[in-house]
Amino acid sequence: MKILLLDKNHPLITEQLLAKNFILEEDFTSSYDEVCDKINNYDGIIIRSRIPLDKNFLEQAQNLKFIARVGAGMENIDIPVAEKLGIQLINSPEGNRDSVAEHVVGMLLVLMNRLFIASQEVKNGIWKREENRGDELLGKTVGLIGYGNMGKATAKRLSGFGCKVLFHDILPGLSDEFATQVTLDELKQSAEVLSLHIPLTSETHYLIDEIFISEMKNNFYFVNTARGKNVETKSLVEALKSGKVKGACLDVLEYEKSSFEHLETENEDLKYLLESEKAMVTPHIAGWTHQSKEKLAQFIVDKIVASHG
Repeated sequence: MKILLLDKNHPLITEQLLAKNFILEEDFTSSYDEVCDKINNYDGIIIRSRIPLDKNFLEQAQNLKFIARVGAGMENIDIPVAEKLGIQLINSPEGNRDSVAEHVVGMLLVLMNRLFIASQEVKNGIWKREENRGDELLGKTVGLIGYGNMGKATAKRLSGFGCKVLFHDILPGLSDEFATQVTLDELKQSAEVLSLHIPLTSETHYLIDEIFISEMKNNFYFVNTARGKNVETKSLVEALKSGKVKGACLDVLEYEKSSFEHLETENEDLKYLLESEKAMVTPHIAGWTHQSKEKLAQFIVDKIVASHG
């Protein structure tokens, strides 16, 4: 099988697939149109986020047997078209679930205990104790939306902190030793911390908006390591200003470029998030550890070999 690699990934992908007699070609620079012109020469394609695989692209990929996305999200692929054309879709959410879970906990601990703020103050000669009292995770009710790989790994960590973890998911019967499945209304009634672990679809675009926030019974901490466009930033900023949202941990932003490489918009809402003590912002790195880079790649290789080796 001839496979096109469109993004740089861990070298084990190339090493192991070559050892299994796959034919590989790397192309990290060609434009969308240039790749479209040659895609019918390949049986498989391995991607991250550089090029969208839309209807036009897929219809030109006449010999494509599979698309492998090194990561979890598949929103840059026209999934209905791919399925209609009989193209197998492979991803590797197992590879960075632990990284994401640790990032969620890390951001919450830093924000709720004012660790970054207090550290910066001390480094600048300011010694404040009462003003930097923290808020404990112990005893908090955490609501997760989405209970796939990321949600389950996060629940496992938070249950160890003595949190009561609830979750809502579109699939039934997912409760386990770490978390209890509830309706979305029940989650809104109980959660003191809200964390998103969902893909970006037409149903989840702007899921967190002014109405959703107003329906939360408690003032709450908010975490998003899913996709920026799951959240209407304007509504989140208003809720931070009013105190309805006590603090926000954001690894993803609505204003990211589709390839996640940088921000493509500047406005007052973003300015507020970047300047506010109530918000912690990181550059889409929750699933981005040294260990996850290798694990993401290994899961992809194992799945390709299992189906096409």
